[in-house]
Amino acid sequence: MLEVKTPEEVLRLIETKFKPLGRTENVPLSAALGRVLAEPIIAQEYVPDFDRSTVDGYACRAADTFGCSDAIPAILSVTGQVLMGESADFALSRDTCAYVPTGGAIPKGADCAVMIEYTEDYGDGTVGIMKPCAPGMNLIFRGDDVSPGKEILRNGRVLTAQDIGALAAIGKTSVPVVCRVKVGVISTGDELVPPDATPGPGQVRDVNGPLLTALLEAFGAEVINYGIVVDDEELLRQKMQVAAQECNAVIISGGSSVGVKDATCRIIESMGELLLHGIAIKPGKPTIMGKAGNKPLIGLPGHPGAACFVAQLFVLPLLGRLMGRKQEGFTVTAELTESLGANHGREQINACHLLHEGGKILASPIRSKSGLITQLAGVDGFFIISRDCEGLPKGAQVQVYLY
Repeated sequence: MLEVKTPEEVLRLIETKFKPLGRTENVPLSAALGRVLAEPIIAQEYVPDFDRSTVDGYACRAADTFGCSDAIPAILSVTGQVLMGESADFALSRDTCAYVPTGGAIPKGADCAVMIEYTEDYGDGTVGIMKPCAPGMNLIFRGDDVSPGKEILRNGRVLTAQDIGALAAIGKTSVPVVCRVKVGVISTGDELVPPDATPGPGQVRDVNGPLLTALLEAFGAEVINYGIVVDDEELLRQKMQVAAQECNAVIISGGSSVGVKDATCRIIESMGELLLHGIAIKPGKPTIMGKAGNKPLIGLPGHPGAACFVAQLFVLPLLGRLMGRKQEGFTVTAELTESLGANHGREQINACHLLHEGGKILASPIRSKSGLITQLAGVDGFFIISRDCEGLPKGAQVQVYLY
């Protein structure tokens, strides 16, 4: 009988038993996408470094446009124009204006820009302004975006394409990031063959190796796939010891249940400290977690659906802890398309498809038997039924965790 822990207890174990690795490196901006920021980014300059227009039109003094209209335009003398990429090396006085393109610099004395659609060029060096403009309208002032000392990005953030743009704007060409956590993945089982092999009688292709590798790499980890190990305790021990020496964490799928050939638990205990054997969830109950030093040793169920769920719920937060990564989960509220029974006493995890009908988001649960695999392809997320609930009716609202 497994002595199980609740999901909340497992997450607390992760926080208390493992520490961030604390290893950092500098990478060029071109290689920073998806990496975890190791320290806050503080601006050292103004962005933009000059007052600029947000429209094509005429820079002028707002006071000179007050009260104007199509019938009674304000007549302003054009004293010059500003070319893109050049400074505005002149000033405006009363009843004067200057043409400026979108993004162009604003001459001194101007405090607004009038869109060209609201002007008329009379061809004699003057333009008519047909619409009054308020001070500051259609302008970005020096430092409106960024000023020296402003925190642009916090440490622990996973850098996005938008972040890369912001870093480029402040001239940051090298970025301090957390070193990728290196994870070893091992699949176990006499019945497994590689994906490129044709299974014989009683054999199946290894799904967990490619599945976990893709999941972890998408999270930002560096993965070493150590392939398939047959159900031989000594061979598995040797492979796990090599992986533990070469990696920051080791994940084994299969061999986590209580059975004759299930050696994963014994090996983890011999290599360090066994933290748990069993989580009160379905699927995923026979999960193992241990550590060798600060290196997690995780035994996942062999069923790909269970391995995927446990990896999402516990392995990724654990790796995020090692990387000092700020954890962000995204959920949507959806209505069940059908009633669903649950297993009393354990939290039940259900994969689902999301549908949009009649202005509502619907969750269509996937009913998958333990041995079925391909139903997970194309799923949008999963929801959890609490351990004290024996089921949910059609139309019940659930929080769907998005993949």
